[in-house]
Order: sequence, then structure tokens, then C-alpha cells
Amino acid sequence: NKTAQADPDPGWQVEPFTLTERSGRTVTDKDLRGTVWVASFIFTRCSGPCPSVSSTVTRLQKELKDEPGVKFVTFTVDPTRDDLGTLKEYANARGADPEKWLFLTGDEAAIHKLMKESFKQAVGRKDGPDVKPGDEFAHSTRLMVVDRNGVVRGLYAGMPDERIPDSQADFDANLARLKGRVKELLK
Repeated sequence: NKTAQADPDPGWQVEPFTLTERSGRTVTDKDLRGTVWVASFIFTRCSGPCPSVSSTVTRLQKELKDEPGVKFVTFTVDPTRDDLGTLKEYANARGADPEKWLFLTGDEAAIHKLMKESFKQAVGRKDGPDVKPGDEFAHSTRLMVVDRNGVVRGLYAGMPDERIPDSQADFDANLARLKGRVKELLK
């Protein structure tokens, strides 16, 4: 059994942000200090990978429920359409614990800048007459693990790669590493 290679530790500091949670309360980067959190990026109308990514976070919420001090933070890349009511509905449909799993919205430019500059992940609005509803944004499906000081300490696949046969086993191993990283950072 060969020793698994350590996952990269990016060490990127999350820049200050002020966004609005689905409950209507303001959440800043400082509010998340002292917790280890897993960031994900979705939009509720997405007909592509977002439902898979959200299912993964639902699974992690279950599997890490006994770990106090861990939170899940989902940022919408489509805040214009993803208002508080829409985010609340989406969160409820996924059994998101309001104390542990936050859904954040705000200014689109600010969220996209945060995603590109703090998390170094791609995001963009698709243009042109061929863009279908539910496919208006291209964005990363990665999950980002952030430590108690607001530093990105790991990036992991947010969903299995359907293009690869037997990708579920690799994906499960990826999630096991993510959970290991979270537990390490909680110590």
C-alpha cells in the first residue's frame, strides 16, 4: 500500500469580503475566522455540474456532522437571479443546516473577483445567442478547504469526473483526503 502523496497546500489568503447569507444576515471573512470551512461555487438555475457539487456538500455535511468548528460556505456566481428566497429554497431542498452551511450572495463583480483572486478559480458569464437557461456561467466545480485564519489549505474535486470510467473510487478517495485535511486543521 503506497503512501498517498500529500495534497497541495496553496496557502492563499482569502481577501476581505462582506456578503449576505440566505437568512438576510451579513457575513464577512472575519465571521468565519476560528472555523475551518469548505467553500463551493454554484448557481441555483445551473443545469450542469452544480447539483452534483451541492450533493457532494450535502454528503460532507452528513459525514462531518460530529466535527464542531467546521462550516460549509456556498457562494452563488449568479447573485442577480439567486436572491435570498431562491437560495433559501435551494438550501432547504438539500437539507442544509443553517448554522453550519451558509449560502452567500452579494455583488456579482465582488463574488467573481473573490473567486478569481482569493480562490484562484475560473468564473465567467457566458455570452452569445446560444447560451441556454441554466448554462449562463462557466465556473470551477472545486471545493476549497480554508483554515481558521482564512487561508486556503486545499482544493479538491467537487464531483466525480464522468469522462473517466470508475471515477467514483477516485472521487471517494479525494473526499476522504478532504475530510482528513479538515480534521487536521481542526486539531
